[in-house]
Amino acid sequence: MKAKKVLYIGDNAGEIVFDKLFIEMIRHPGMTFSVRGRPVINDATMEDAEYIGMKNVADVISNGSDAPSTILALCSEEFCTAFDEADVIISKGQGNLEGLFSNKNKNIYFLLMVKCEVIADALNVKKGDFVVLNNKMI
Repeated sequence: MKAKKVLYIGDNAGEIVFDKLFIEMIRHPGMTFSVRGRPVINDATMEDAEYIGMKNVADVISNGSDAPSTILALCSEEFCTAFDEADVIISKGQGNLEGLFSNKNKNIYFLLMVKCEVIADALNVKKGDFVVLNNKMI
């Protein structure tokens, strides 16, 4: 199956430059990139996405939340619609993994560095490991 819609859930403000390069390489016409609704910790916001020109490579939306994770019950209707309609979701960061960990209804690929022993044990990896994993494998 070929994905018609891809939702890329951003994380760290500094990393979105690399996210943009990755999205440019993918060149998917149905790509949506999401940022936090308000500043929290060091997470990417709409201002960051605008600064680096993310809108040149993807539709950009806010998740509407200031939680340091993606907790669907706290997200905007626009984000939840994009989440529901996405065929593939790329989720960056451990915080987003924590919020979406138990969601088995969607095809989610998590990209993160493991920052604590609890998550390391849950994923059967070591703290500090970089991980790419599909939610169907958890």
